[in-house]
Amino acid sequence: MVSLQTPVCDFGLPAIDFNLPGVDGKNWTLADCAGEKGLLVMFICNHCPYVKAIRDRIVRDTRELKALGINSVAIMSNDPALYEEDSFENMQKISAEYGFDFPYLLDESQQVARAYGAVCTPDFFGYNADLKLQYRGRLDASRKESAAEDVRRDLFEAMKQVAQTGHGPEDQIPSMGCSIKWKDEE
Repeated sequence: MVSLQTPVCDFGLPAIDFNLPGVDGKNWTLADCAGEKGLLVMFICNHCPYVKAIRDRIVRDTRELKALGINSVAIMSNDPALYEEDSFENMQKISAEYGFDFPYLLDESQQVARAYGAVCTPDFFGYNADLKLQYRGRLDASRKESAAEDVRRDLFEAMKQVAQTGHGPEDQIPSMGCSIKWKDEE
């Protein structure tokens, strides 16, 4: 397992369209997912300890952001041949178990993750109403274990600011997580 950090936010970079199958049996596009005030694109998976440590917080934060007009989508781009826990069937189980109220999509070709420049799980891309990048940082101070309940909610606060102003904060702390398991790498 390689731990990586996300690059600095490239403000204004446009969101990239996709058409991916969801655990709900429907195919989803960027337009289907976007909210009135923006969109949070999350690259996550099922097996990564960094993601496991924050699943409940992802559900909490995405619910609260939805009320502010920011929709969310989660994309799983790992090669499930390397980690059975990341299979489509297990994505369906995790989505149901944790009550994901956002689309959870399979990027089997890994083209979407490559197009976005995703490097790890979790990797968060926060877009404004014009689908221009405003946030590329961490959820909070959690690592492989959940941080204390009262830590600053970096992603939520940043996306709340995006909902209110259309712009993310200048200072962002990178997300950290497991490397995406690419099909052409061992």
